[in-house]
Amino acid sequence: MIIDINSVVRYIVSLLLFPTFFQSALLQFAWGGDGAFWVTVAGRLFLLLPALAFIGACWLTIPSLLTVIVRSHRREFITSLFITWWDFGKAVVSFWGGIFKFALQFAGSMIGLVKVLVVSVWTVIIEVIGLPFRLLRSAGRSMTGTSVPWIAVFLTLFWCLIEALVFAYVTTPLVSDTLSNITGEQLAASTLRIPLFAFLLFVVLGSYAVLSNFVTAVRNRNVVGIITISVIELVVLSVEVMFLYREFVDSLVPWFAQYAQGFELGMFWTIAIAALSWFGVRSISWFLFAGAGTPTILSIIQGKGTGAKPAPAGEGEKRAAVFSTHFIDTMKEEAQWIRTKGDDLLAAFMLPPLQVVAATVNFCTLLIGGTHLFDLPFTSVYAILSSKALIGSVSQGREAGQLAPAPGRTHAAQSAS
Repeated sequence: MIIDINSVVRYIVSLLLFPTFFQSALLQFAWGGDGAFWVTVAGRLFLLLPALAFIGACWLTIPSLLTVIVRSHRREFITSLFITWWDFGKAVVSFWGGIFKFALQFAGSMIGLVKVLVVSVWTVIIEVIGLPFRLLRSAGRSMTGTSVPWIAVFLTLFWCLIEALVFAYVTTPLVSDTLSNITGEQLAASTLRIPLFAFLLFVVLGSYAVLSNFVTAVRNRNVVGIITISVIELVVLSVEVMFLYREFVDSLVPWFAQYAQGFELGMFWTIAIAALSWFGVRSISWFLFAGAGTPTILSIIQGKGTGAKPAPAGEGEKRAAVFSTHFIDTMKEEAQWIRTKGDDLLAAFMLPPLQVVAATVNFCTLLIGGTHLFDLPFTSVYAILSSKALIGSVSQGREAGQLAPAPGRTHAAQSAS
């Protein structure tokens, strides 16, 4: 087809279609399908995108040069075209350098990530080991930093559990024999101990409740209350001595008989020792912890609350904190480091190819609008404007009628004129 026309036209057409002479060979070389694997990967990574951009820039340069004939500011436009090719060269070099920068930054980030993971695992292990101690410290601060005698409450409940457990074990044979005589069936001791333990626990708690009310009546000089509660206390004393402490004293008779020949305790001394045991146990436990813990337990049971003042805002949360401040700060710092490194890696991954794409886009905007859309090279990902900002800058350039580069570029074309 070209052979039939004269040599001048053929020469002009060859100039206008000059990319056709090398684009196939260039693309084939950049694709590198026949070489070794690593050579192919390197060619496609480093050369394919710049080759495509170079071919596109060549095709866009042809109509740009043709439009010089009809343009009013020819000198400025040609200068801008040369600057666009200069920006393209810088973009390609920045693309290659950006790949190496991303590789180095990725390797450094992976090393830092391994370090962060090791430190995080070690911090978690230390935190788990120290968790029981922090909980104990928090519980201690909660108990000592309030007006509620929680230690006395816990000791009172613990003592009631111990006393109910001991008497449940001691009185199980007596209760088993009594129920067997009533029902005519022999009941297993294992089936009696749990309900007997619960019953005796309420009995012991009730005994401390009666003693607490008796002390309150004496303190308030309530004569009627003193008499009434004294009668109730005597009944409680009789019940506990006859059914609980007497069995406890009877279990000690073999021990007395072991060291005294012909020893016989008798009913009077058995009841007397049981009564003294009850009085001694109640006195020791009452003056040690039950005197402070029993009123709080009764207040909670009656729905009156503990009467403690509410903790200031934030203080309870600080006392009840499960994790230490150092652990929380460390986790926040490591999360912030991972977020920052992720943004840096994303920017390092995006910038190299965007440099080349933006340089090619500048050829398009130069051809259509006579100005550059991007100021190259990009120094950071924040230098890439949003689409709305780019459209606004194009509109402002069109209204001003400038053939100048994008904002921030030196107006070399204007100074040349």
